[in-house]
Amino acid sequence: MPPKSKAAPKQKEQESKPQDTEPPRTVYERSARVYVQGSPYAFSLSSGGPSGLSPAERTLWTNAHFARTPTLLKRLGNKAQKDVWKCVNEASGLPLRAVDPPRPTNGSAKAATQIGREGHSAEFSWGRDRFGEDLGDYHPEQLSQRTERALQLAALEVQHRAFSDKRERERGKWVDPETKEVVTVTPDEIEEEKLRRKEIARLRMDLYGERTGTYGSNPIWDDIVPMPVEDGDGALAAIAYPEDYAEAISYLRAVMAKKEHSTRCLRLTEDIISMNPAHYTVWLYRFSIVQAMQIPIPEEIEWLNQVSLENLKNYQIWHHRRLLMDYYYPEIESKPEEKARLAKSEQDFLAQILAEDTKNYHVWSYRQYLVPKLGVFGESEIKAAEALIDEDVRNNSAWSHRFFTVFSDPAHTTACSLSTEYDPKVPAEIIDREVKYAQDKILLAPQNQSPWNYLRGVLVKGGRKMGSVEDFVQQFASDVGVDGEEKVTSTHGLELLAEIYAEKGENDKADLCLRRLGEKWDRIRLGYWQWRRQLLKNEEAA
Repeated sequence: MPPKSKAAPKQKEQESKPQDTEPPRTVYERSARVYVQGSPYAFSLSSGGPSGLSPAERTLWTNAHFARTPTLLKRLGNKAQKDVWKCVNEASGLPLRAVDPPRPTNGSAKAATQIGREGHSAEFSWGRDRFGEDLGDYHPEQLSQRTERALQLAALEVQHRAFSDKRERERGKWVDPETKEVVTVTPDEIEEEKLRRKEIARLRMDLYGERTGTYGSNPIWDDIVPMPVEDGDGALAAIAYPEDYAEAISYLRAVMAKKEHSTRCLRLTEDIISMNPAHYTVWLYRFSIVQAMQIPIPEEIEWLNQVSLENLKNYQIWHHRRLLMDYYYPEIESKPEEKARLAKSEQDFLAQILAEDTKNYHVWSYRQYLVPKLGVFGESEIKAAEALIDEDVRNNSAWSHRFFTVFSDPAHTTACSLSTEYDPKVPAEIIDREVKYAQDKILLAPQNQSPWNYLRGVLVKGGRKMGSVEDFVQQFASDVGVDGEEKVTSTHGLELLAEIYAEKGENDKADLCLRRLGEKWDRIRLGYWQWRRQLLKNEEAA
């Protein structure tokens, strides 16, 4: 039986907590104040329990507890219920409704953690932001701004779902019951949806740290179900792909499975190549798109040029270029002007690349493919290699290309002639010119191996003996084996001199040159020179 109403304390006797004059600094602090306003005995109860209240306070607290709990109130008789309400009503200012006590998980709001609600075990948390910070520690104004953004996100998602529904009706060729026309999505609606999804992605990232990929937020890709790369359970070396790259690859796998060749797929390959230009599969797929869509090859080459300049050491770029040339050449083979224009543009671009990296293996390899393909043997190509040699006489790639250009020209060479065999078709004046060119460059840098190798190759191509340049070689190695008089300015010249002596049958002199190379002038390769000496003896014995 609840106590009679006359035992209820007067308002001035009720416990009251002085109102804070300063605005709350956190959301939890504000919640604590709201809780205190609805639970005036909370502090006394939290410190001493019901026994800490005066008899009058305990009577009011008990009646208020029954009044706030309908299930308990119904257990009382009618008279007792009336007494409960009478007691509560006479205690003016006593709130009948109260919020649950705030219970921040990080214990930062002291005012909140010190408050308990009698008989209640419910815990409330405002949640956490994308950085893991408790929202209850936000300033109330911060939480208000976050709530506004959350409402904005909710409204945008409603509009997004409406667009998706309309897109589905369009695919199903639904007829609008009002207009009696097939439902269609206009280009303006698609552009509006693109902007909407960008804003949704921004808000999701800002509010929850959820990253929405570029393709997932683009309505153009709504009909594609991405196929993520799955390493499988228990993979020993699962690859941690960047999120943007993983998303793009998942869409690439999906469109490749469908064998789709479209503009959007072309742009997809461009995006993936920008992130990983060494992905050979995407290059092959891009080439198949170029073929299927009959994209003008000059346009593709123009795009490829920029990619090449940004990725000088990439092999896949040059393989793609070769595929384009093989595909495009039959179209222009009978058009001399277009063929010449293509050759000029390719030569100019290769010169631009080599200006950045004069010894780029992929570029030189492609150039040796291009020269016979477009038939650009001749003075211009020789001069191009010569310019690079003049810039760096040790550029072995340029030396190799000059040799290839000179001795592969079908105008004065035998088809399929090997670089290490005599070619009777090569005119003597060309041999003389190239011998003179190599000798001039040797004089600039006697210890540079490139022109010495070039000189050997030219003599072989011309069917000339090494001894034909003996006088020239002897100026780099004199008085060999003479103590105090020996002078060697080029180990490569001394090696060639040994070959000249062996060619003439003067094996003792040849052996002396090889021995001096191992003993003094090139001791780091002593074992090699000893092997050469033994080889010379074996040939003599045979």
